Amino acid sequence: MTDIAIPRNVPISDIDPFSDEFLGDPYTAHRELREAGPVVWLERYGAWGVSHYQEVAQIFRDPETFCSSSGVGLSDFRKEKPWRSRSPLIESDRPEHTRARRVVTEVLSPVAVRQQKDHFMERATILVKKLVERGSFDAVADLGEAYPLEVVPDLFGVSKEGRENLLPYGSMAFNAFGPRNKHFHKAMENAESVTEWIMDQSRPGGSSDDGLGARIHAANAAAGNPAELGTILVRSLLAAGTDTTVNAIGSAVLCFAENPEQYAALHADPSLARAAFEEVIRYESPVQMFFRTTTRAVELGGVEIPSGEKVLMFLGAANRDTRQWGDDAETFNINRRVIGHVGFGYGIHACVGQMLARLEGECVLTALAQQVSRIELNGPAKRKLNNTLRGLESLPVTVTAS
Repeated sequence: MTDIAIPRNVPISDIDPFSDEFLGDPYTAHRELREAGPVVWLERYGAWGVSHYQEVAQIFRDPETFCSSSGVGLSDFRKEKPWRSRSPLIESDRPEHTRARRVVTEVLSPVAVRQQKDHFMERATILVKKLVERGSFDAVADLGEAYPLEVVPDLFGVSKEGRENLLPYGSMAFNAFGPRNKHFHKAMENAESVTEWIMDQSRPGGSSDDGLGARIHAANAAAGNPAELGTILVRSLLAAGTDTTVNAIGSAVLCFAENPEQYAALHADPSLARAAFEEVIRYESPVQMFFRTTTRAVELGGVEIPSGEKVLMFLGAANRDTRQWGDDAETFNINRRVIGHVGFGYGIHACVGQMLARLEGECVLTALAQQVSRIELNGPAKRKLNNTLRGLESLPVTVTAS
């Protein structure tokens, strides 16, 4: 724990953002944090907490002051060894980050993503059609997991054998951003075999010659970077590009089941699918929180924070801050203007795969809107607790065909 004097104007909170109670339902605690002030001291972890939109956005806009290279989780890489080699996309600063991101954005460009739309839409339409014929299904396993685990590995050129390792690896990566609690240890139970498969797929020659993975390696080599960087870039994208989209799709189905009037609006106008997915990201925030570390003394929300301090950004809280989103911030509304939400990050560290995630979400919601007139819960939703992500373990639903 940091040995510093906490200013008198800083509220001290005993909220544990990694407790089962918080992870299961963070929103009551988010309200308490927002009401306490723009910056609070999280005494359980010796870190600063930020829940207001304005201050979270300030942190994202100033990556030199709020660095990522010391780790975007609770662990401080200046003092602790990471559980795996650092991601050059999310756990690095300029110029290393710029070099790595340039390789990925060259391959995963807006044009390249748009070229996948017809194929992604076709796969979503076929999958939803099969589910509609069944009538009742688990919206997590049968849709939220099934769709990304087909289209994304295909795009990367990943082997069909072993794709089940993508979800546990993502669970490992995101749980590692929190403390070494039971969620972390459970995620690490099969770490060796899962990591071995991921690394095999990430190395040069590990994926098909025409896949995104091979193209990243080619772009990395053309830039004169070491081959190891290409491997870590592919690994990072595989880790981050599955779990978050799985959780977003599952959350979308739950949001519409709980808000039938919003689904009726989408069903009446499937062109709202893209906007609806953005509202899901804002409202449920599949990635709930990330840390930064201060590189100098800085004022944040009227509080002087010393250099070398961990700051926890509550993205889910910022995305429901009434100062930014109005009095109905905690209402799900697909007609809301949600430009600027921090569900995909912000600034130079904005999620590099967000265009791909948006395309997946848009295609799934479009396919549902075109083929399904009503979504109803067919049992209780079961949460999947994770130190960083918000998502579902299962979501039994029944759908009515259009």
